Amino acid sequence: MTSTLLLEVITLPVSDVARALRFYVDQVGFVLDVDYAPTDAFRVAQLTPPGSSCSIQLGGGVTDAPAGSVRNTYLLVTDLEATRGRLLERGVQVSEIRHKTPGDAWDGTFAPGLDADRGDHASFADFADPEGNTWVLQERGFPQR
Repeated sequence: MTSTLLLEVITLPVSDVARALRFYVDQVGFVLDVDYAPTDAFRVAQLTPPGSSCSIQLGGGVTDAPAGSVRNTYLLVTDLEATRGRLLERGVQVSEIRHKTPGDAWDGTFAPGLDADRGDHASFADFADPEGNTWVLQERGFPQR
């Protein structure tokens, strides 16, 4: 019998929960699912990107990882240019868009701008939260092109 494995939550280490919540809810647009603080030493907030089945959690006492140490968590988007523009309007510093080159035999190099064919998983941009945890926006059409 095969068991299904689903990624549920990624824990992000932060030092300032209130600042992180403002960033992820007000600027990035994540939905706040839970903000639970039963004691002064423990607080957990769970947030979900719109349309995602995987959430992030942050808080006090939820991880001993250094604040800002999570790198390159991917967010798939259907329109990278529009998503980047929306984040910039909300005050998020987002890198310029880049794409894999050559697309058909990618060797790890990138060229500026969107992939001309808007190929799935070919175009990227990056941003970081106030703590330094980094994210990669990656374009993929939904449903598959």
